[in-house]
Amino acid sequence: MAGGRSGSPLQDTARATPAPVLRGLVADYHGYRYEGFAPGVHLGMPSPQLTVVVTLGPDIGFAGTPVPAQAGSRFAALASGIAEAPVEIVHDGTQYGMQLTFTPWGARALFGIPAGALGPWLVDLGEVLGADARELRDRAAAAATWPERFAVLDDVLVRRLRPVDVAPELREAWRALVTNPRARVGDVAGRVGWSRRTLSSRFTAEFAVTPKTASRLARFARSHRLARGEAPLAEIAVRCGYADQAHLDREWRDLAGVSPTRWRRDEVFPFVQDDDHHVERDFES
Repeated sequence: MAGGRSGSPLQDTARATPAPVLRGLVADYHGYRYEGFAPGVHLGMPSPQLTVVVTLGPDIGFAGTPVPAQAGSRFAALASGIAEAPVEIVHDGTQYGMQLTFTPWGARALFGIPAGALGPWLVDLGEVLGADARELRDRAAAAATWPERFAVLDDVLVRRLRPVDVAPELREAWRALVTNPRARVGDVAGRVGWSRRTLSSRFTAEFAVTPKTASRLARFARSHRLARGEAPLAEIAVRCGYADQAHLDREWRDLAGVSPTRWRRDEVFPFVQDDDHHVERDFES
């Protein structure tokens, strides 16, 4: 736990790698507890992964989501699909819970549905985990430490594992497009032995985004991770495959609604730093 002198904000965060059998399905576990920060809106950024949030305190509320009809929604626990726009999380200076990032194969193995079935929607976690969602939240809330809470996640998720039956061509196309910011859709289609049209239709059906969009989201998410640190934006642009910083700025305004400079200035909660190995690992499966 990290905190300052009396009256200063509280920051208590932890991160863990899931049980070995879950790796490739769930990228990581992130526990967080922030108290005493200024009220505001926190942006949950677009990503080529699915997100699960389990609150351990008050419900989480959204002022804006990729689906306008969901503005004003509140959840105790939720799952969200792959989207091309941020979510606007309204907070009173306090956030307390756990966040999990799922790969598309995790949706198949643990939810029993393709990532495309969720699309950009936010849904109550019970809709994809059934009664296990209530058990997960209740047991995690009763646990005293982050390792104990993460052990609950392992226990519940391992119990839900099912075989994943996805065409190897889709697996390879996904891996190629989200790990290489310069990959071309036509080249990837040729590599897996499909026409570009076949790849696009099957890819979109499975993931609810086109191959080009998946690549774009992966590049943006990587730049978002690196922007949490202090690297110059021009350097981040080069490392993430953008033409230059102006290109990076345009993509941020389009996908996040803000420039990376403004996001760095306005983000209320402290960043949980990630090393480059973690940045790349999240997109491999």
